This record gives sequence, structure tokens and C-alpha cells, in this order.
Amino acid sequence: MSMWRRYSIGNLVRVLRDPRLLRGETRRLRDDALELNARCYQLLNRAERVDVMDEDWDNLVVLDACRYDMFEEQTDIGDTVTSKLSPGSESWEFMQESFVGRQLHDTVYVTANPHTYKLPDDTFHAVVNLLDDHWDDEHRTVMPETVVEQTLAAFERYPDKRVVAHFMQPHFPFVGETGQDIGHAGIEMQLDADERSEEPHPWNALFHGEVTDEETVVDAYRENLDVVAPHVETLVDRLPGKSVVTADHGNLVGERTYPIPLRAYGHPGGLHKRELIEVPWATVEADERRAVTAEPPEAREEIDEGVIEDRLKSLGYRE
Repeated sequence: MSMWRRYSIGNLVRVLRDPRLLRGETRRLRDDALELNARCYQLLNRAERVDVMDEDWDNLVVLDACRYDMFEEQTDIGDTVTSKLSPGSESWEFMQESFVGRQLHDTVYVTANPHTYKLPDDTFHAVVNLLDDHWDDEHRTVMPETVVEQTLAAFERYPDKRVVAHFMQPHFPFVGETGQDIGHAGIEMQLDADERSEEPHPWNALFHGEVTDEETVVDAYRENLDVVAPHVETLVDRLPGKSVVTADHGNLVGERTYPIPLRAYGHPGGLHKRELIEVPWATVEADERRAVTAEPPEAREEIDEGVIEDRLKSLGYRE
């Protein structure tokens, strides 16, 4: 619908009768402005992006939505820590640029991310998808200790393959004490009952001004990194070979975008702002490297579409 049809006398009368309609239009305008900003970033930010599969490692540990600055500040992971630029600002964009169209038959992918089902069946030698049998109903996510357990099991089964382990944290749901205190997804206790089903995403709620306690939500997000970090350390300590710890993308916590100066949150797709695509690159060296061989892919276990949709909603990819 064009702007002029939306801003007709008839619609003005509707808003006067039901002022709640104005909130929906405000949300639409902010979303449109953010999309315009995203196009500008894609035109202007053409710095070289990392090709994670072309880098030198035996084990690649991927944190979901982890900022480089917070990783460097809050963890002691890695013999050396630097940053690289991700090819995407959200998970599927990262997967498309990093995995799709390639035959990575020397690699096993252990993943807690719900976008994995979109990958072509012949991408990896094997995919261990944790979203069905290893889902934690209480926290509405896959817990980090489960990723460690299943990655080690995958290595035992495929000792001659590279391993990618994709944790869901520090992406929400928030599983630490602060996050649990403020409710599932970080905002339920701050919204009216009739709003919770509409806006289960804490970063969207902050962006649209429907939740104003930014400090608590950011604290819960930081806490998720503190929760997952010890499990990452355990994993890289127990996996033989050279490990790299990185992230699929970062997360905005109120930085302003341009050319329209919006305070943005979360990880909107296509918004290639530096804080959103700068990710950690922590290297854990090893005295011995393992021999890796490529073999034809194994058949991938299918996940019910209803399960996928539920996981996407729980993790904030669906409203």
C-alpha cells in the first residue's frame, strides 16, 4: 500500500477511533527506516569478510550472536584473540555465504541453530541437529552442555572429520539468573498479557520502544555469554587438534545506525554495521593436527515442520 493511501482521511478517522492503530504504523515506519539503512550499509561497507571454511582449523566453535568486544572483555578463551568480519548479520545469511553451494564432505556440523534445516542435504558429510531430541523445554533452547556432549560424541563417531559446533548462546532466550528473573526471552514480565504473543523478541521490543529497560536486557545478554564460555573452554580442551572460536554474527545493543539515526538492537538481516558483523576469532593451538578425509554425505534425519516452527518462534526468528 502506498504512503498516500495509508495516510488517507479514512485511516485518520480509524486512528482517532482506535489510537492503538498508531502504534502499528509507528512500528512499520521504524522497520522501513531500518531497511533503508541496511541498504546503505551494504553499499558502503565492502570490507573483506572471513570465509570460515577456508581457514585453518580442525574444530570450529560458533557462538550465536556474540559481539567481539564483549567476548574479548568477558572471556579468556584462546591463545590468540583477534576479530574478523562475518559475511552476514544474521544466522541464515552467515550460513548462505559460508556453507551453501559447497561440498564440505570432510566436515561434520553439530548445531543448535534452527536455520540449519534450509541447508542442502549434500553440504556436509553429516549434520547432527540438536533441535528435536535435545531441546530444553524449560529454557526454550538447546543448552550449552548439550552441545558439548553431542559434539564430543560426534567426534568419537567421525574422528577423521573437521567439526563445526554451533552453540545457540549468547543469543536469547536468556538462560542466566537475570534472564530468568525477567522472564522467557527477556521481556515477558514487562509486557501486558495481550502483548506477549505479539512481541516475544526482546531486541525488537526495545527497538520499537515497547520495553524501555535496556540495561537489564543487555545484562541478561552478557550473562548468556558468561554461561556458555566455560562450556566452550571444556569443549576445546577435550577436542584434539587446532580449534577456532568465533560467531556467526554480533548483536546491536542500542548503537545508532545511519543515514537515519535509529537506536538499533539485535541482529537485523542485511544490516552490515560494524558492531553487528565484527566477530571474535580466538585460536587454540595444538601440537598435533588430525588427518581429515572427505567421504560422501550421510542421509540427514528430517525434523518435523511443526518442531522447526516452534524452535524458530522460541528463538525469536518468528513473531
